Amino acid sequence: MIRTAIRPAAVAGKFYPREPAALTSELKTFLNPAVAPTPAIGCIAPHAGYVYSGAVAGAVYSAIDVPARCIVLCPNHTGQGVPLSIMEHGLWETPLGAARIDTPLALALRTRFPILAQDSAAHRSEHAIEVQLPFLETRHPGLTFVPIAIGINHYETQRALGEAIADVLASQPDKILIVASSDMNHYESDSITRIKDHKAIDRILALDPRGLFDVVTREDISMCGFGPAVAMLTAAVKLGATSAELIRYATSGDVSGDRDLVVGYAGIVIR
Repeated sequence: MIRTAIRPAAVAGKFYPREPAALTSELKTFLNPAVAPTPAIGCIAPHAGYVYSGAVAGAVYSAIDVPARCIVLCPNHTGQGVPLSIMEHGLWETPLGAARIDTPLALALRTRFPILAQDSAAHRSEHAIEVQLPFLETRHPGLTFVPIAIGINHYETQRALGEAIADVLASQPDKILIVASSDMNHYESDSITRIKDHKAIDRILALDPRGLFDVVTREDISMCGFGPAVAMLTAAVKLGATSAELIRYATSGDVSGDRDLVVGYAGIVIR
């Protein structure tokens, strides 16, 4: 008998509450039932501790009619594992219940883009996908997902991944959401961070993945998930995206009151 691989929650009790009731209660404060959700091709959502970025992430997921299947792209903060890492099977534990990997979709992606490597090491301690799952599970209980960690800062590779994602999604009968998990500029003043972040946001709103890569590189914007954002934008454009909307923007200083060293958070929906 083949045993199901289980990835234990790595940051429950740190980035978000460990107890299911407490987590559900906190998510309710971030998700707005008064918003009428609409379908989306992709989105960018932050991945800091919920106390700092939960309101921005909640605004994004409130605006999206989250489907039953999704791909979640994230940076590799830990440096573990391979540069382009996918998990093809198993369960990710969360306080709200285990989220199942969409094995058929993962296999289709690896077939189309073979340099994606089946690798659990890059995901074992990585928080950037894990913090998205409680939001996704709340918006669509029972959904399945494909986790991909990107640890390579090379435009052509990010573009090729995005094109591969678009090709696979175009062949699927179901609606599939592409989530890029990313925070924005890190550990500069609030005023500098807002200027830098909006240079990157402008390129995202223009549906310009090459421009996003170039401005992040040229302006030294420490947007940790710009690779996932480039791949998501590339896929979205190939799938026919026509608009992008900044749903909410904030910095950690809005919560902490410390404006000297902040992290930026942008919530953006692509349709």
